[in-house]
This record gives sequence, structure tokens and C-alpha cells, in this order.
Amino acid sequence: MNNECGWIAQAGSAPARDRLIGAQQADWLIIGAGITGLSAAHALAQMHPQARIVVVDRQRAAQGASARNSGFVVAHEHPANDELIGKSGFAGFEVDTTISRAASAEVRKVIARHGIECDFRDSGYFFAVSDPGKLTHIDEKLQTLRTLGASAEFFEGEQLNQKLGTRHYRAAIWCGKGNALLQPAKYVKGLLEALPEAVTVYENTDITGLERLGKGRLRANGIDGSIEAKQVLICLNAFVPRAGIQDSGTFAMELSASLTRPLSDEEFRNIGSVEPWGVLSTRPLGATVRLTPDRRVMIRNTAEYRSRDLSGHELAIRRQHHVVGLQRRFPWLTEQDIQYTWTGHLSASRSGQPFFSRAEEGVYAVAGCNGSGVARGTLWGRLLAELASGVGSPLLDSVMDRAQPGWLPPRPLLDIGAMFRMRVEAVRAKTEI
Repeated sequence: MNNECGWIAQAGSAPARDRLIGAQQADWLIIGAGITGLSAAHALAQMHPQARIVVVDRQRAAQGASARNSGFVVAHEHPANDELIGKSGFAGFEVDTTISRAASAEVRKVIARHGIECDFRDSGYFFAVSDPGKLTHIDEKLQTLRTLGASAEFFEGEQLNQKLGTRHYRAAIWCGKGNALLQPAKYVKGLLEALPEAVTVYENTDITGLERLGKGRLRANGIDGSIEAKQVLICLNAFVPRAGIQDSGTFAMELSASLTRPLSDEEFRNIGSVEPWGVLSTRPLGATVRLTPDRRVMIRNTAEYRSRDLSGHELAIRRQHHVVGLQRRFPWLTEQDIQYTWTGHLSASRSGQPFFSRAEEGVYAVAGCNGSGVARGTLWGRLLAELASGVGSPLLDSVMDRAQPGWLPPRPLLDIGAMFRMRVEAVRAKTEI
């Protein structure tokens, strides 16, 4: 079956950019034209208006993982039990929340500055479960979220059904005041189309390696061309090894999702004509689900430790998992009601923290969005550009202090451990797919 992202299909393609051919020179080179890379390009163009800035991507710009995520703008995470007020992890959770709130605010600033139409909804979303036993310490979680600036309310039973239009979920915390939803492909396409003229984008350009030259310059070599630059920003997230960074402490995970046709007027009335919503599970491998403004249902309920794209046959099998999840929530939906099924990659780390670093002289890199790439990627792009430009701030200091992704064992031990952990988490999340 075809791997076609519904978000990208709805957003449409921007005009094609040239492929890199021949030898080029630039002041700044950004590898990766997703949310982080494009945000970095905007920041560099503002700070260095006379500089030549080049962005390269191995496929179409703004159509990689950044356009394929679920569109959650994260300001407030669901706190783990050891992150509640009075627990050992609260201090770190407080710092992380401060960073996430700044990241969410950055998304709003970018949308307003460039007039990006991306179905942005500043209405929060739900941490919801089918098994109430998977949502514990409710009062403490509400207190923790509210203390850190969120709006938070608990819903269950019929009250929750009236919010979501499905009886599948039995308990939930709604969290707002920072948490939001958007159409990710429209958002990243908007970032691309708003780039100033000083930024040149090359598509379908695979960088095969970095070479250090004299006088502090670097050369990025591609198949049919090369670019010499003084500073290189690597914004490849799950794929930083492609630029030669092998010790980021991050690893790739592949997720798959499906998007249905729009619900009919009758179907929509039958679920109560509810407002668009988003649901995140409290379990790492539980389903992520959205009811979009155009009445479609999106579900993402598979996640795997792998960096190789699924084959058409493998994707068809994952699509069956999506059907099971859809029918648990809306029993009348069948496979025939799915219009798009696709895959995407995210970059994860053992600790849940990113790799954010001056990797070597003139080379800066970030990876490890851990599923919060819309907001974090937007902020990281600006902060990475500031780090490379020698511009400091307390926020940058906080991000770098927290950027400790944790140690990963060498392969194949990493492969064995990661796959075992994924199987355990899949069992724990069985009621929530």
C-alpha cells in the first residue's frame, strides 16, 4: 500500500526547489529542512541579514517527520508519579515545563509573525485512558499542573463522553493554557514559504559527510555537489548519524498513523457535535488520537524501534492496528473509511532529554524531541542559531543544562534492550491502543 501522509496531502506541496549541483559557498549551512532547521534559518536571517544561509534536505523540504507528527503543541506534559509536587523529580519537571511553555509560546509567535494558517487551536487536549487504573494520583497531578501554570480539570464517565463523543475513554485530565493543536504539515510548510530571500533551500540533496578545511571552514559533501561554510547546524533529529554524529545518545523510532474521511453530518450529530479534540495516552505506547476541525479521526497506535521505512506490506499490517483502535472508539468506522496511512520517525533518548550541543568547532546539533517536536523543534531552531552566533540567555542555559540524553549501550545490546522494552510497554498499553 502507498505511504501517503494525510497532513501533507491536505497542505499541498510548495513549489519545488533545486537539487544541489556543483560547488557552493555559504556563511551558514543548515542540514535538515524540518521545523528545527527552518526555525534556525529564520533566526539566522534575523541576526545576520547580510549572510548567505543555505538549507539542504535529502527529500522535499517541509515534508519529512516534521509534517508527519500528530500536531500537539506541548507546553505541559503529563507528570510522572515521581515528578509530582513534593517528589524527587519535581524540580526537574518544573524546569522542563518552563522550557516547554517557552517553546509553546514560540510557536504562537511564529504563527502570528508569518501569518501561518495551520488550523491552530489553543484549546488544550486530554490525557485520557480507557482503563482508569492507568490514570492515578489525580488530585496531585491537577495540583502539580496548576502550580506550573496550566489549566487542568478531571473528567470521567458521561461528562467525558460529552467532551469526546466516545465511551471508550473512562477517565481523563484536560490540560490547557499552553497546550494546543495544529495541522503539522501546514505549519512547517508555512515556515518554509515565509523564509526570507537570503535563505536558499536545496531539496533532494543527501549530505554524505562533513570535511574540515583550512581557516575554520567546513565542506558538506553531497552526491552531485558540495557546500563550504563557516558554521554548520545539524537539524536532523532522528538521523543525526547521517551527518557524522554517532554519540548523540538518541535513537530513531518509527511510528505509523491513519486519517479517516470526514464524518458525515449524521455521524457527527450522533457523537454529539463535539468540538475538535486531541488525546494523548498516559502510557508511552498508548494511542494518540485526534478529531480534527474537518471532522476526520487521526489515530497513531504503533511505535517501533527502527530507522528503516516500513514496506507497503508491513504498513498494511500496521493499518489493521489502526482499524482496531478506531473501532474501539467509533465502532462504525472500517478500513474503507481510512483515506491515508503513513509513517514518520521521531528521535528518542533514554532520559527523555535532548542532545543539544556544539559538537565540534563550527558544528552545532540538536536531536531527541521525544515526541514533542512541534514546540521543542521551533524553540530549538532559534536557540541553536543563537548558540552558534554566541548569543546567550537564561533559557538557552536551561536547555543546555537539561540536555543530558543519557548513556546508550553499543549495538547490538542497544537493539536487544530497546526491542525488549518496547514489547513490555506494548503489553502495558494494551488497553489503550
